[in-house]
Parts: sequence; C-alpha cells; structure tokens
Amino acid sequence: MHAISKRARLWLAAVATAAAAAGAVVLGPLAPADAAPAPQAAAAALPACPFWAGDVTPPARSTTPWVQPSQTAPAVDFATRPAAPTLSGSLVNGSVTITVSPVPNAVGYRIWRDGVAVGYISYWGQTGPLTVTDASPCQGAYYDVVALYNTDESDASMGQLSVPYWLGSNGTLASGAGTVPVGTQISMTVTSYNDVGSTSSGYNSQLGVCATDPRVIPWGTYFSVPGYGTCYAADIGTWIQNDTVDVWLPGSQADNWGVQNRTITVIANPYGGGSTGPTGSPTPTATASSSPTSTPTSTPTSTPTASSSPTATGTGTPASGSTCAAAWKSSTSYTPGQIVSYAGNNYTASYYSTGAVPNSPASWAVWTSDGPCTG
Repeated sequence: MHAISKRARLWLAAVATAAAAAGAVVLGPLAPADAAPAPQAAAAALPACPFWAGDVTPPARSTTPWVQPSQTAPAVDFATRPAAPTLSGSLVNGSVTITVSPVPNAVGYRIWRDGVAVGYISYWGQTGPLTVTDASPCQGAYYDVVALYNTDESDASMGQLSVPYWLGSNGTLASGAGTVPVGTQISMTVTSYNDVGSTSSGYNSQLGVCATDPRVIPWGTYFSVPGYGTCYAADIGTWIQNDTVDVWLPGSQADNWGVQNRTITVIANPYGGGSTGPTGSPTPTATASSSPTSTPTSTPTSTPTASSSPTATGTGTPASGSTCAAAWKSSTSYTPGQIVSYAGNNYTASYYSTGAVPNSPASWAVWTSDGPCTG
C-alpha cells in the first residue's frame, strides 16, 4: 500500500457496513405523489453531504519533488461494456426512493451515493419497479449505478458505470454534473497510489482510474491532470477529501509522483454519453476549494418499470455433443438450467433472460456453451 495516499476500500462486508450506516437498503414501491411534502423546501433542509469516513482527518502535506511518469494516462474506455442503467427518483418524507431501469441480461445492480453503497438489487425475474431507498440523503448528493452480469461482482462482471445523478434542490434526481460541468477547473492536491485489485467501485486499479471525493468530482467523471493524463473518477480513499485527487501509477512511479499541486479540468466523456441536471435547480454547494457553480438544465426521465418475470417451461437436458435441444427463440423467457440449441451448439442458461442471443458477447454471463450438437 502506497504510504502517501492512505488508501481504503469499501467492498463486500465493508460495503454492507457503510450502507447500514447510511440508512441503507429498503426495497419497495415509490410513495404516492400526494403523500410528498413540498420537495424544494424539504431538499433545502437536508444536511450537507458528509465525507464517507467522517472520523478521518488527513495530515497536512507539503509539495514534494516530482519525477515525470514514464507514460501519459489515456482515457480509460468502458464503452465496449454493456450500457449503464438509468436512475430516477425524488425526495419524499426525508428519504430518496431510487428506481433503477432494468437492462437486458443483468443479474444485479449496485447503487452508490457519493461513493458509499446505499443499495444492491438482485434481479431474478421479479416484476414491479426495482427500487432502493436512501434514508440519509444530503444536499446535492451524487448517485451512480452499475449493472452486474455475474454474481461474483468482479471487474469482468460489471457493465458501464452510469453518469452521475444529481439530487437538485428541487428534490428530484436526474443525470447531471451539478457544480462540475465540462470545463470546470479546480485547484487540487494530487497524490498517487499503486494498489492493485478492486477499487471501491468494483473496477480494477489501472492507469487512468483515479480516486476523488465524490461530493466534489462525482464518480463517472473524466478530467485531465497536468503531468499525468486523463483520469476517470471511480475510487475513494480515506485521505482523498475535498480538494484532493489520487492518481494511479505503477510501482515506484507512484512514489516518484509524491504530492503535487495541479489545476484539474473536467472534460467530456471521450467515448460519448453524459448530460446535465434538473431544470431550474439551484446549484448546491460543493466542498472543494475554488469550486465553480453552474445551473443544470435538463429534466429527469419518468420512472421506469422492471421487465416481467420469465414464463417459459424447460427445454430438456441433453448432454454435451448429443442431439440438439430445442432451438433458442428470441421471444421465449428462459430460466436457469434450461438448455437450448443455437448455431449448431447446445447452451445452458445461467440466469433468467429474454432475447439474450447465445454466443453473443453481450450474453456471456447468461449462456454457458455445452459444445457442438447434431440433429
């Protein structure tokens, strides 16, 4: 572990602990609109968003000598992964109920507020809205969601991380940059780390994946760092608070970076995507020094509903290399354990699915090949 940046991970049991402290997961329907108080007044009364590890105070750090890294960090590319789900929701009776729009073939969804887990949804074909409730919302919070395509929650199981969703002071959740639109410049203390393995978001540590205070630079944001390259915000750290960023570098390059002062610049997603926040929402106050302000302009989408549960019956259990099972049909809903044939091979379903083509790159977590078949 690199000594300068003081890393920490929220993962598995640690995630559950943080979620419980945040008021965590309640699965259920949205509250009826006529039960809601005036959302703007209620949102204005929310407390400021706390740092996820509130009992940690970083020591004072001075600028150190700097050795230029051996490479420039490129913009990490997650565009080849399945697209992120969308979120919608609003502040009702002191809680934010968040609805996730289901995406094909996903077996679960993780939701964060400012880098702290507030919900996990396991999808097994249930009907009705897929919701979680943040019982401890705060002013100007940023929410993110990722779809999981395998139950091991590894980097390989994850789709794209969503754009940040901003809780405006009108009490509505919508995609938007809040106080950090493209072009924002913030003077930052920039440290470095070289830890390997999973980050707090679940993506693996790598060049171009950086740690931020998500209240200041929300997860899912690209930004440039002079002398380093392009960062993608997807990690946190106990000392990475307010106006501090932690960049990833391999081996001794992390030590050679030391502690530097840099003016970072928020940039657009180089691979497309991104939008602005709720119409007419007064700008929340960010906690970074020199933080600019901007009024978002877009409106949130309507509340989506989950896809219906599967209804198909079994298709038999032929062994590998045997007679082909019943042919896969795009209109049929399949359940785990069912076997189909497609393009001369048998496949066994690992998860519930409808329309997930066997042997398609997007369906790798849904179907397991049983090998060639005849007939």
